[in-house]
Amino acid sequence: MIGIATNYSDIEARHSSGVYGLRGMTLVRGEGAILWDDRGRRYVDCTAAYGVASLGHCHPALVAAVRDQAQQLISCPGIFANDQRALLLQELTKALPAGLDRVFFCNSGTEAIEAGLKFARLATGRPGIIAAMSGFHGRTMGALSATWEPHYREPFAPLLPGVRHIPYDNLAALEAALTDDVGAVLLEIVQGEGGVRPGSAGFLLGAQRLCRERGALLIIDEVQTGFGRTGKLFAVEHYGIEPDLLCLAKGMAGGIPIGAVALGPRAGHPGVGTHGSTFGGNPLACAAARATLRVLHEEQLPQKAAQKGAFLLERLRSIKSRRVREIRGLGLMVGIELRERATPYLQALQERGLLALSAGPTVIRLLPPLIIGDDELEFAVRVLEEVLSQP
Repeated sequence: MIGIATNYSDIEARHSSGVYGLRGMTLVRGEGAILWDDRGRRYVDCTAAYGVASLGHCHPALVAAVRDQAQQLISCPGIFANDQRALLLQELTKALPAGLDRVFFCNSGTEAIEAGLKFARLATGRPGIIAAMSGFHGRTMGALSATWEPHYREPFAPLLPGVRHIPYDNLAALEAALTDDVGAVLLEIVQGEGGVRPGSAGFLLGAQRLCRERGALLIIDEVQTGFGRTGKLFAVEHYGIEPDLLCLAKGMAGGIPIGAVALGPRAGHPGVGTHGSTFGGNPLACAAARATLRVLHEEQLPQKAAQKGAFLLERLRSIKSRRVREIRGLGLMVGIELRERATPYLQALQERGLLALSAGPTVIRLLPPLIIGDDELEFAVRVLEEVLSQP
């Protein structure tokens, strides 16, 4: 039996696979944008579990939806229709950009990318894939093949053949690479793991034009940017992008695992048995996603993310620190690029009660819940200024 004095971090370090570098703390409770560890210490959360906790922790509407659905039906495979899945399909396609009127449900972002790549190959018959340098799309073999960072890729080579990487935001490079064997161009609107780098309208709209001219499908990875994170419900709305396939996950159900691929008319109609997911579209996750969509709309969280993000960027840019190279972001997706490695500063922030993430070796990434309050944002800025301005 585990007692009060148990060191849970030690247990995880001893028995888990070891693929995560533990931060030396144990989180046990959350409410809104606040987390508590097993010692009762309070933290302002600017990670949102890598952007998953879009409504914050334990939002009452999400808790109620999960509780009520768990008492009705938890599992229902795709061979049977289900009320929660059907209603989510209806509500989600109404909220999606025009033309994306069919959806495949899965469990995560990397699964959504895998499905998107398969659907693109089915529709075009072409094996080639173009992705961007510094892009991150997941860790399964297909998604990893499209991910740029060598330290993720190299231990698992050889990966999927036919994948080419171009410099992000370089339309000329994309035009040169987009040959007749390419079936999919896979891009993020804002590169998350790649350092929180928004793409330009010219590049993204140009990519859409080139794909249509040359018969490739444009896959947009909104696993991290979707569901209000950037100040719009979907980041493609900032530029009027109309993707052929839109990959979603993370904030979609406020913390319950779910992923999705939305398909437009150029993606065709994948046939029965061409893909599947045992847990995809289960009633529990669908009920959670429905509640999340409702709260995003009722509480106007995308609009608030735009306002709070603008405030956060303005305040961060006012910090006078020789360590800061650049502040960039979109909505409540913010990167602080340093002139040195970020890890020591992440630890220093944690010691002062602020949780943040990295995005590459030199970038501090902030992904707070969309419901974060002004006082909590002020605290985050104050702690960041204190840490980054130290002699």
